[in-house]
Amino acid sequence: MMPTRRLLLVLAALMLAALLFPFAASQYPALQSAWWTLFALAMLVATLDAVQAWRLPVPEVRRHLPGSLALGVEDRISLRLSHTGKPLTLDLHDHHPASMQAEDLPVTLTLPAEGFIEHRYRVTPLERGELAFPLIQLRLHSPLGLWRRNIRLPRHETLRVYPNFAAVARYTLLAADNRLSQMGIRRQRRRGEGQDFHQLREYRDGDPLRQIDWKASSRLRKLISREYQEERDQEIIFLLDCGYRMLARDSELSHFDHSLNAILLLAWVALRQGDGVGFGSFSGNERWLKPVKGSTRINHLFNTLYDLQPSTEVPDYAEAATRLLVRQKKRALVVLLTNLRDEDNVELIPAIRLLRQRHLVLVASMREQALDQELERPIDDFNQALRHAATRDYLLQREQAVTQIRNTGVLCLDVNPQNLSVSLVNQYLDIKAGGLL
Repeated sequence: MMPTRRLLLVLAALMLAALLFPFAASQYPALQSAWWTLFALAMLVATLDAVQAWRLPVPEVRRHLPGSLALGVEDRISLRLSHTGKPLTLDLHDHHPASMQAEDLPVTLTLPAEGFIEHRYRVTPLERGELAFPLIQLRLHSPLGLWRRNIRLPRHETLRVYPNFAAVARYTLLAADNRLSQMGIRRQRRRGEGQDFHQLREYRDGDPLRQIDWKASSRLRKLISREYQEERDQEIIFLLDCGYRMLARDSELSHFDHSLNAILLLAWVALRQGDGVGFGSFSGNERWLKPVKGSTRINHLFNTLYDLQPSTEVPDYAEAATRLLVRQKKRALVVLLTNLRDEDNVELIPAIRLLRQRHLVLVASMREQALDQELERPIDDFNQALRHAATRDYLLQREQAVTQIRNTGVLCLDVNPQNLSVSLVNQYLDIKAGGLL
């Protein structure tokens, strides 16, 4: 039982009157008995109100969680309260995980007599993994509002927070309406392009002469064109760096979380293209999924990646490349996601040369957004000029490191984390259209 502000104000008023009593007792002797009467009455009322609060029935509370949450995406959780007694006023709080922002909690509600009420509060998860909701806390208001009865209801439930799959859903919707350019994806597969033979059809204006099948045309006595499609049944493997540099954070999401979002979007695109998708991680948390085709593969990826976290280890590119060559014999597109530094080339270049002997390699690195923001700031004093010059020098060294990687014949992206997903999809579509794999 906890006293409310109303009861504390009553007691404070009585104490103030007691302090002033010696000055007024000489003129008004009856004040002493009046004060004791008021004090006794206040204690009696407070005691009766506390007894009534203790006898209040505890409402039934049920928590309704969504099936899953996406990292950084706002959602709602519902709490349903019901009881069979008289109208009841209470404070409600759900003990959500510390890694989750919550709004509209705690809240004061009034339960109607013999009824129920539902409260929905907004949550935004800031970490992936399996999050626990241990209990729900109630504070029942006494009839006179002098006490609050504190009640802790064990309601242990868990909820999985996955990488942000909103981009996958948006890609699916825009692809259905042929509006992928709204995401920044600059091209789609066009009918007749590709490397694999698809079918024969009648010649159409604009078809290149190299597509005409002269044997079929002479047999049918009309021009027949060959129609091709992009190659299918190829494989793409994501190789994710779980080292300490992926802990870098420019906004609410770390570079590691941006990488997971990009993997999921590109995996969905590749699966829709008929390719198999695999996954491997290195430096701290090692997981492996061999390349498999089919729409259900995306669910396996979600369940594999949702609780994967970066470590504090230094990335070992050579070991990762060696293990991948042992596991993956068939030629594949290997997408290495990391956070490059110029000193990494000493270890990275031998590793990607080793991979390049069998696979097509694409290195995707994320550039800190703070660097671009520093270049945009106005230069007002000598210290700002030094920072600006140092930033340009660092970016120049980074550009030279990326150029050195590209000179080995390896594809390389160096983009801001926010642009990683779209840049990877565009690069993949270019690879498919060019028949590089």
